[in-house]
Amino acid sequence: MIEVADILRLHGPVYRAHHPLLPSQQKVLEDLVRCRTPALGGQLWHCDRDDCHYEQYSYHSCGNRHCPKCHGQQTERWLEKQRQRLLPCAYYFLTFTLPSELRALVYAHQKALYGLLLSSAAAALQKLAWDPRYVGGQLASLAVLHTWRRDLLDHPHVHLLASAGGLSADGQEWVHPKNLAFLVPGFALGKIFKGKFKAGLKKLGLLNQVPASVWHPPASGASARPGWNVQIQHAGRGDKVLEYLGRYAFRIAISNSRLEKFENGQVTFAYRDNKTQQLKHPTLPAQEFIRRFLRHVLPKGFVKVRSYGLVSSTQKEKLEKAHTLLATAQPEVMLSTELLPHRALDLAPRPPAAQLCPHCKIGHLVLLASLLPQRTRGP
Repeated sequence: MIEVADILRLHGPVYRAHHPLLPSQQKVLEDLVRCRTPALGGQLWHCDRDDCHYEQYSYHSCGNRHCPKCHGQQTERWLEKQRQRLLPCAYYFLTFTLPSELRALVYAHQKALYGLLLSSAAAALQKLAWDPRYVGGQLASLAVLHTWRRDLLDHPHVHLLASAGGLSADGQEWVHPKNLAFLVPGFALGKIFKGKFKAGLKKLGLLNQVPASVWHPPASGASARPGWNVQIQHAGRGDKVLEYLGRYAFRIAISNSRLEKFENGQVTFAYRDNKTQQLKHPTLPAQEFIRRFLRHVLPKGFVKVRSYGLVSSTQKEKLEKAHTLLATAQPEVMLSTELLPHRALDLAPRPPAAQLCPHCKIGHLVLLASLLPQRTRGP
């Protein structure tokens, strides 16, 4: 299988020599090319049969949150934790998108403006949800930042999984949406979202860098300007959307499985067009592929997955109350609010217990030796 690491390993040095890199991008280049190679050390396994001399090397993962190969176990633990937090009710899936004119400014101030994007989306939704005409309660909302389109170009947006209903202000009642067709009106939500983002830019001293046209609707008869769009759709019980969000909770932009060809300095990958639903296969020069990939590397320490409302870390009692109220109303739904204990992430891929030897098909692989990291290039 072709890997992003193969492209970075072969063309990364040239890209690095001709393009200034942020420290976070430099770290990604270094980590991904060393992931699961002798440079990080690992284990040597061998067959326990005396007449079979099969040996298998298993190298450590880099653990970088942008690596397409890492975090399989961490993703599963995250998904299990979020599933246990899901309330036994319907959910809505919302997507908040910024106008294209703001992309350059957002990229230049990533940590501040990605955070503003997340908080503005969540605050706008909760403001409308408090209105008794729509819900009249506090929602449970999980927000995830994405910065890419499927072709890897810039497209900062927030996905938000929100409960269809909320806990009343006095904490004694679960309040259902007043209209089952929608959670809150999308047009009003977009206006509030725009207002909160604008206020945040002003507070950060960045409002004067935004064209005035961004804040005004297009003139009558003109083509609609994309931006400040909010899409709202039903999400069932929320579990399927969680699986979708989990795919990129610990990686970015593209998985190795989407890479189709890498030869003669050209990279071909697959993606499904969001509008036509047709499968496309663009081919890019390796340098352009690396540029697009690195655009989505997040600043060090930035939290791209955030919990708001009833699922925030400060609202545990309210979340338990909501579970109790909903379970009482729907006794057939049994959900535990006890979360799984944290376990240290195992960065060393290893054969499962008693794995059959792939050579003789009779013996089993056992650990022979631990391998120290190699600081120089291995064979």
